[in-house]
Amino acid sequence: MARLGEIPLVHQPGAGWTYNVGSDVLGVLLARATGNSLAEVLRETVFEPVGMSDTGFWSDDAERMTSLYQRADDGFELIDPPDGQWASPPPFESGAGGLVSTVDDWYAFGQMLLGGGLLRGRQVLSPASVHLMMTNHVEAEPDNPFLDGQGWGFGGGVDVLLKDPWNVIGRYGWIGGTGTAAYVIPSTGTVVVWLGQVELTGPDDMTAMAEVLTYAARVG
Repeated sequence: MARLGEIPLVHQPGAGWTYNVGSDVLGVLLARATGNSLAEVLRETVFEPVGMSDTGFWSDDAERMTSLYQRADDGFELIDPPDGQWASPPPFESGAGGLVSTVDDWYAFGQMLLGGGLLRGRQVLSPASVHLMMTNHVEAEPDNPFLDGQGWGFGGGVDVLLKDPWNVIGRYGWIGGTGTAAYVIPSTGTVVVWLGQVELTGPDDMTAMAEVLTYAARVG
């Protein structure tokens, strides 16, 4: 953190958006402020209250884990088996990503967001916090391959342009490089979760999930 603090900012806060680094710094600060690991902070403040019992930075239950592949010339190549990267605690608990989870857990998290932080009668997050999370705080950057029709809230993208068939103004969420995606659409009360097993080759590589996200944008 000390070395990172010596590096000049790419831009002033609110004047632009840089992928990941801010969330990693926040994760470290949360752990230091509480005196616990980031995993413990997330478990106590979010996972347990929401009922996300299958979410964490790793799992020793290989039978419930899946394999991760990447595209190869002759089909698919295995790059991470069920007992691979996520079968033991990571060297660094990242605030920017790296959790394993299930459709049910993420659906519950999405329902909590749609409820303004309230789920099954329990106020997990304040309505003000949820509003800040799901509100765009930066200008859309047309040349940024990650912000394709989106601005950025707290921890996720917010659709600000109807650029593609899957965009819905105010939709909040993100696509992960391992081939996953999850969004909430406040205007229709929709939660959409896609858990794939093929690593993406880049921000535009979303052919398979595009149909699901487009369908989700049209129903509700």
